[in-house]
Amino acid sequence: MKISEIRNYTNEELLNLVEEKKKQLMEMRFQHAMGQIRNTTQLQVVKRDIARIKTILRERELGIRR
Repeated sequence: MKISEIRNYTNEELLNLVEEKKKQLMEMRFQHAMGQIRNTTQLQVVKRDIARIKTILRERELGIRR
């Protein structure tokens, strides 16, 4: 996800999206541990998506506009 896409969501949608991404990450970690996942770079992508979403939420909390 790109930052510009994330900024279009409301705070509630972002919180739901974080939970969804966390579940996805947990499933991917389990698959990785079982040797079922081939594209391990997808783990990094999901982690970065979570970080981006949390960054936007924090910016909004502090009142930072971009």
